[in-house]
Amino acid sequence: MTWSIGDAAETSKTISESDVYLFAGITGDFNPMHVNAVYASNTRFGSRIAHGMLVASHLCTVLGMTLPGPGTIHIEQSLRFLGPVAIGDTITARVEITEIFSVERRRRMRLRTTITNQRGEVVIDGEALVKPPA
Repeated sequence: MTWSIGDAAETSKTISESDVYLFAGITGDFNPMHVNAVYASNTRFGSRIAHGMLVASHLCTVLGMTLPGPGTIHIEQSLRFLGPVAIGDTITARVEITEIFSVERRRRMRLRTTITNQRGEVVIDGEALVKPPA
């Protein structure tokens, strides 16, 4: 496979109530900010928000399925959570190759990773280091 600096890919998804409850069940994170409407209505957000890691996990969808694609090994990920994602928001996870290099003859890639909401606001910003498929 051939990749170039600047190659990018993205995927979009609307975060549903089911997504939030299933993620809570899988992880055991039942923070009332995510699952209790009454509690969340009294916070600075005014309503329930999705788990940050639920939202961030959509970067893995792009990395593992599109760019670099199936067989990619996620080595490192930095994340900055910049804004909340409400249930019903549509997020777009985007990755862009910023560096391709070798370490001990093993190819690696560094990618800029971002997630935006339907208003184009960046809600998560970060960087990934991956081992692309052979």
